[in-house]
Amino acid sequence: MNQVMLILGLLLTGDCHAQRPGLSDSNGVREVPLRTHSLSVPFLDQDFHSRWWDYGGTTVVNTAKHVRLTYDRQHSTGYLWSRLPITATNYEIEWTFKISGRGNSLYGDGMAMWLTQGRAKLGPAMGNEDRFDGLGIFFDTYRNGRRDVGFPYVTAMLGDGNTVYDKGQDNQNTELAGCSARGLREASFPTKARLTYYKNDFLKLELQYKVENEWEECFTVDDVNIPNVVYLGFTAVTGEISDNHDLIEVHSKNIFVPDAGSPGAKMGKSGRSGDRRLSSSHATSSSLAGGVLSFAISWLWTLLKIAIFVGVSYGAFRGYQRYKSKPNRQVLGF
Repeated sequence: MNQVMLILGLLLTGDCHAQRPGLSDSNGVREVPLRTHSLSVPFLDQDFHSRWWDYGGTTVVNTAKHVRLTYDRQHSTGYLWSRLPITATNYEIEWTFKISGRGNSLYGDGMAMWLTQGRAKLGPAMGNEDRFDGLGIFFDTYRNGRRDVGFPYVTAMLGDGNTVYDKGQDNQNTELAGCSARGLREASFPTKARLTYYKNDFLKLELQYKVENEWEECFTVDDVNIPNVVYLGFTAVTGEISDNHDLIEVHSKNIFVPDAGSPGAKMGKSGRSGDRRLSSSHATSSSLAGGVLSFAISWLWTLLKIAIFVGVSYGAFRGYQRYKSKPNRQVLGF
């Protein structure tokens, strides 16, 4: 029984340490990590499932390296979607990925990151449905009909649930913003992308693929309004040509700022400093509530696992005691 209590104590200590909300101050801006929308090695729980993510299609989890959405094989579609929605007002999502393969001149098709009201619906938009409500960011490595930009090309679309993603023209007619990213595929180190969103103010995407630890702005768009409740997803697809599409890490966090009139309430589009007013007390409380909600859900799940563990351990212990207390019986043969 002492061993059971020791294991229980280690579980409690480990989970408390892992789930403690690490709030950080930077010019009055506070950040709450979202464990429910983050992902890292080994990706799966002890029972070889993920409590916060669903995956399917051709997706394969390598617990030591990455989540591979597609292998370098034709006609593959893989996805990874959060089970819980993001409800924060302002947030930042940073993910690490790698696109690689055997092809030197022909390869594709690409992968996408999603913040949408729907989830896990396979379709022609980089593996997701082509009529979606929310944001899609496409890392397109194969040129279809578009001739005005260089490929690979990163393009964003803000869907309304009715407008169809323009696959034939590589999102040219439905594009919110985008940038060419030559060298993103087969980069010398894993590519990183960072999305920063402040509701009704701006949306910014930065990339890191040319020089390690140096971010480059892909685009910034003003007056963007993503739906209030969205799921975070990643998809990839191959067709007649193919590539490996690997997701290595995801780190999400809520961002909230003080009241607009207080010191430190001024922020720039860099997401770190500047002279632009972004938020009100309403936005602050909404973002904080989202962080607290995710933290509470994480704790409830942990407590449930502990309760199950204690119940099973106690049942086994009591069963062993009853077995030991029974008198020895001799079995007589013929």
